Amino acid sequence: MKRPVIAVVGSVMMDLTAYAKKIPGPGETLVGKQFTTGFGGKGANQAVMAAIAGAEVYFIGKIGNDLFGDQFLENFKARGINTKYIERTTEPSGVAHIWVDESGENRIIIIPGANHKIDSAVAANAIAEIPNLDIVIGQCEIKQEVTLAAFKAAKVRSATTILNPAPFEELSPDLIALCDWIIPNETEFAELGNLNANILLTEGDQGVRHLSSGLHVPAIKVNAIDTTGAGDSFVGAFAAKLKEGEEIAMKFGCIAAGISVTRKGAQSSYPSYEEIATFS
Repeated sequence: MKRPVIAVVGSVMMDLTAYAKKIPGPGETLVGKQFTTGFGGKGANQAVMAAIAGAEVYFIGKIGNDLFGDQFLENFKARGINTKYIERTTEPSGVAHIWVDESGENRIIIIPGANHKIDSAVAANAIAEIPNLDIVIGQCEIKQEVTLAAFKAAKVRSATTILNPAPFEELSPDLIALCDWIIPNETEFAELGNLNANILLTEGDQGVRHLSSGLHVPAIKVNAIDTTGAGDSFVGAFAAKLKEGEEIAMKFGCIAAGISVTRKGAQSSYPSYEEIATFS
């Protein structure tokens, strides 16, 4: 089977992560266990996982003319991701401040920086010219107008569109109408309300459920230490396997996400193709 060609229109972040026994409350200062920096951003995470899962991946986004930006490009190239459509700007690269407690739960504040400078026309033009395009993935860490423009261009080419509505914001009816798949977690799903859309609901340690068909794939049983980037690993792996069938894609995504939460970080936690395939 031909490798699927996937374009991810989205965010690139440097993750600045603090690990502690518990997350401090208002006005509280605690001593943490560890601090790490790592590659993140929902768009970049999904692109990396899709590439690991066997897809040919193009990334469309914007990064700063700074040290983080240089590192982002090196990482994408090392992962085999096409960087032709990544632009640079004087705006600082995006960063995410992440706190992780001993149960693996996290709280995250993102500072979008260059991610909010992506031009809608540039994104649409990229989608229009990528050869043999199959799937376009978007999220909500960039401006919604950019995702809308990219999805409009995708529909002209009959490409499948996948939206991960995170971090949650109200979605325009125009964008919803262009989505072939919407993949929220339980919190985001509650915010979405009653949508007439094709929804694949990720349910953490309960797995994933396709609401219209009722198909449910359970999560694998693991000891979670860090859930950062787990949802993104599901989206990327699911997209890469979608041409092989919905259930196969759901299972592959669940295994990828399940393995990822047993390790620290976002992209640094993602398993290899062999690990996922062996587990399945």
